[in-house]
Amino acid sequence: MMGTNNQKKFILTNREREVFELLVKDKTTKEIAMELYISEKTVRNHISNVMQKLNVKGRSQAVVELIRLGEIKI
Repeated sequence: MMGTNNQKKFILTNREREVFELLVKDKTTKEIAMELYISEKTVRNHISNVMQKLNVKGRSQAVVELIRLGEIKI
């Protein structure tokens, strides 16, 4: 019998997802920072944290992997 906890476990935090959803819309680090009211450094931190979680090198690899995992939609 399956457990009652049927929720999908997401890899990304809500904020990381927001950053990557803007990233796939071709937004720059600066545009993402302005849109989310955070600093460019914070945007870069979110991106590098996600790349570490996924064990990938580079933003585009991270995007491909997140799409494959169903974490973000394009």
